[in-house]
Amino acid sequence: MRRAIGSPVQPLPRSGPERENLREKGQFWTPDWIADAMVAYVVQEGCDHLFDPAVGTGAFFLAWKRLRRWFGGRRIEMRGCEIDPELLRQAVMAGLSPEDLCRVEIRDFTLDPPKARQTAIVANPPYIRHHRIPPHAKRELRAFGARLIGKALDGRAGTHVYFLLRALELLDTNGRLAFIVPADTCEGIFASALWNWITARYRLDGVVTFAAEASPFPDVDTNPVIFMIRNSPPEERFTWIRCSARGAGGLMTVVGSGFRPRSPACGVEVFRRGLDEALATGLSRPPKAGAQPEGPVLGDYARAVRGIATGANEFFFMTRAQARDLRIPEGLLVAAIGRTRDVGGDEVSAETLRKLEAKGRPTLLFSPDGRPRSLFPGSVRDYLKHGEELGLPTRPLIASRNPWYKMEVRKPPPFLFAYLGRRSVRFVRNVAGVVPLTCFLCVYPLDDSPEFVEKLWRVLRHPQTISNLALVGKSYGGGAIKVEPRGLERLALPSAVVSSVGLEQSPVTHQMQLLWSRPATRLGISPHTSKAGSQTARGGVFS
Repeated sequence: MRRAIGSPVQPLPRSGPERENLREKGQFWTPDWIADAMVAYVVQEGCDHLFDPAVGTGAFFLAWKRLRRWFGGRRIEMRGCEIDPELLRQAVMAGLSPEDLCRVEIRDFTLDPPKARQTAIVANPPYIRHHRIPPHAKRELRAFGARLIGKALDGRAGTHVYFLLRALELLDTNGRLAFIVPADTCEGIFASALWNWITARYRLDGVVTFAAEASPFPDVDTNPVIFMIRNSPPEERFTWIRCSARGAGGLMTVVGSGFRPRSPACGVEVFRRGLDEALATGLSRPPKAGAQPEGPVLGDYARAVRGIATGANEFFFMTRAQARDLRIPEGLLVAAIGRTRDVGGDEVSAETLRKLEAKGRPTLLFSPDGRPRSLFPGSVRDYLKHGEELGLPTRPLIASRNPWYKMEVRKPPPFLFAYLGRRSVRFVRNVAGVVPLTCFLCVYPLDDSPEFVEKLWRVLRHPQTISNLALVGKSYGGGAIKVEPRGLERLALPSAVVSSVGLEQSPVTHQMQLLWSRPATRLGISPHTSKAGSQTARGGVFS
């Protein structure tokens, strides 16, 4: 018996092969209350068809069948693309008929798009992160993006970004598009080029965001955003919506009224925003309360560098007992921290390391330099041979090193920054002199005098500084944010706090800023440093 019309409830495995399969395919199903609002937007102006470039189990086609009576019972043609026939069989079980799906083509929308222009496009495209895209497909997608917008997008753009670009390319004059995508679409390193291009050519009608407790995908580690775009001349203002409750009926009220609700809408906040302000602040972030004066940022006082990427933590990161058993000399070992939960508070100390060692946690980084292997002690040569037997030299990151075992070098930073998490996003005082792996960023003050470092620490740990992280980070599910090194340097520091602690730029700071303005010599990095970030120099903060 066919079930009643409605999107099936997707079981989301939390781990194991099933969860990994979801990540590979990027398939997360759209809830009814989201699908209804998105379809209501794109069909408002009398279109004769609805096109979904990633049909899946048919959530948007089902939404139209629910909404049809509200639009006078008119008939529209349902079209689309899908690469997985099994999902279309599931769509039939959910309430669609073979006739509903007869105009769905089995094809890859991004690499083999249809030719026809579309007037109503709606999608929840696959969310496949860049490192899971096959290399040949990634090259083709980046070439397409470069042809369309005039420049190649950063290689970290996922499939959803190229679904959006393909859909915009096919959107007919005055046609409408509604996409639900991860917030990194407007927060990633590629976002500025992407949205400057889109908003210069299309009209952004609406952006819908969600509080953590209102996320349509509560068990998925991503923060969704809905974009509603029209192929019409751009306008200077648009509607920005924040849903505060899952299933908020007010979303349909606002969208169905053409973004002009006549009464307060249940479960949503609605703002009219200027496009320039929103692009500067971030389309996924709330509007600023009035014009904010320019103030100090962390980059005025410090520089951020990612932690050490070993390429094989299980080989290079070890306990003191392992190092002793392997007879690794002390001169090739560096005190290190490997995960954020190994630091419970806002300080990593010698006592922290002792407790970790007592628990059997690794605290030492095996850090060989680039000397020929024959110059190492016999015990080290044996261990490196074991690494070769494990196939380590062929791993992508390690293969870029010469020799493969030469480890990146960092000077222990005065501060660490836990850059990805929910409650754990914080600065940490590094009194133990450890170097972090990639779980932390290194924060190096431009003036290393004790007085300057102490004043900067008082600013960094202030609650207002921490709250400002949301303005420079990428948002994920459940309120998590991720802040990259350059984003951290743009972190606004509260002016009143900076003034109260007497934090001032010194002549040393100014000289360091001049040094950092020369990319090829920045912190002693060779102009030939690899894209993977391997540093060959041992000067500056890397010594």
